[in-house]
Amino acid sequence: MNKTDLSESPNANNKFLKVIVEKGDSKKKEYYFNNTFRIGREEHCAIQINHGLVSRDHVEISFKNGEWWIADLFSSNGTFIEGKKIDHRLITGPVKIELGNNGPLISIEFITESDKSFTEQADGGTLTSYIQRYFKDDTQNLNAGQHTRMIQQAFQVVKKKQSNHYKKIIAGVAVICIIVVGYAIYQQIRANEQRELAESIFYEMKGIELQLSKLASIVQNTGNIEVEQTIEKMRNDYKRMEQIYDKYVGELDVYDLNDQDRLILKMARVFGECEINVPANFLKEVKDFIKSWQSSPRLEQAIRREKEEGKAPIIVHEFLAQHLPPQFYYLALQESSFKYDAVGPITRYGYAKGIWQFIPSTAERYGLTVGPLSDRNTYDPIDERFDFPKATNAAARYIRDIFNTDAQASGLLVMASYNWGEGNIINLIRQMPENPRDRNFWNLLINHRDKIPDETYNYVFYIFSAAVICENPKMFGFNFDNPLIESIGQLN
Repeated sequence: MNKTDLSESPNANNKFLKVIVEKGDSKKKEYYFNNTFRIGREEHCAIQINHGLVSRDHVEISFKNGEWWIADLFSSNGTFIEGKKIDHRLITGPVKIELGNNGPLISIEFITESDKSFTEQADGGTLTSYIQRYFKDDTQNLNAGQHTRMIQQAFQVVKKKQSNHYKKIIAGVAVICIIVVGYAIYQQIRANEQRELAESIFYEMKGIELQLSKLASIVQNTGNIEVEQTIEKMRNDYKRMEQIYDKYVGELDVYDLNDQDRLILKMARVFGECEINVPANFLKEVKDFIKSWQSSPRLEQAIRREKEEGKAPIIVHEFLAQHLPPQFYYLALQESSFKYDAVGPITRYGYAKGIWQFIPSTAERYGLTVGPLSDRNTYDPIDERFDFPKATNAAARYIRDIFNTDAQASGLLVMASYNWGEGNIINLIRQMPENPRDRNFWNLLINHRDKIPDETYNYVFYIFSAAVICENPKMFGFNFDNPLIESIGQLN
């Protein structure tokens, strides 16, 4: 993560920020903040800017441990400072950020509490100016016109007679307001507490899931009965926690969305991401990739090819046996479109071959025999990478190992790791904290987007969006059924 300062003179003690929209269409041109806020196209953003280069949630300015930070929320067009694209920067002095190249321009500077002004000056024609002209206690002002003085005198008489009456009304209204505002604050605090608690439960579940997967590997290798008993107890604990988590998700109305957004959140959960903290721009990006699938026959052709050859039951069986989502089926679809003789382009590790596109070294590590034609761009019937049942078993074990260790049970990180080759994505993942809460795909993008090839970025979104579509293909205009539902039903 690049933490280059934005100025040579640190000013971290200033808690207040003054933000001016120098270029861009916003409701106001000047804002003041003393806590975290977002800038983007959506109404929920503290600074809403309507512009084609601005993402729904474009950038977050956060106040953490006495310091202000700028973080691009992996926006479509990027965030720039002095012409350079940034991802995450410390604010140490006045700075100007650009939303997209030559897009809206925002200036940010520190101010002290004594310097800031949170009130707007009233000008002639505003309600405030009329009140001050006619209803202030200024009946002795000789410069006022006769009409104005008469209105002022009449108002003072009425005000005196009704003063006690209105005091009672105002007191009653004040009490009601206090109760209403207090209840609203209570509800907000309660919702925030529920959200935090739900997230904590989710990541506790992920921790248990990791341990279960690792223990299952021990049982496979040793047949230890005591470990099996421990696994059974942990599975019961997991189910109880899952019920509590689902209850909180229901109370927080996380799924109070349109049908497509609900499917996206559901698939995020399937692949091991917490649906409570899925970024809004992730949903938008998935929808853009759904449109890419809709504009091409590739998805429908690949599903038809797989159905004709009956590969889904084998994939579902092998991945469920490793306690992994059978939706990794769509990883094979992205790798090879289910072509049994698929051979990838040459890499420095050799040719990737078969439906799961194993390179020679990974194939051998997971027990597959590499054929004599491994160094040639051709199908080899002796090469076990083309043996679909064996290769699928190897793929499920390989993915489980990534899932267990480096990716910390994040299915989207697993996909990125599978695509980018030995060690590349894993080295970036290892720079992130070693726990499921911090090791997720959006944190990887926020911290390391500039290091991740577009091919890998697109790879993850193509797989994920295909999984979303195939949960309900008709919803997205495709003329086929969910390719996994029958195989999952039979195994269950």
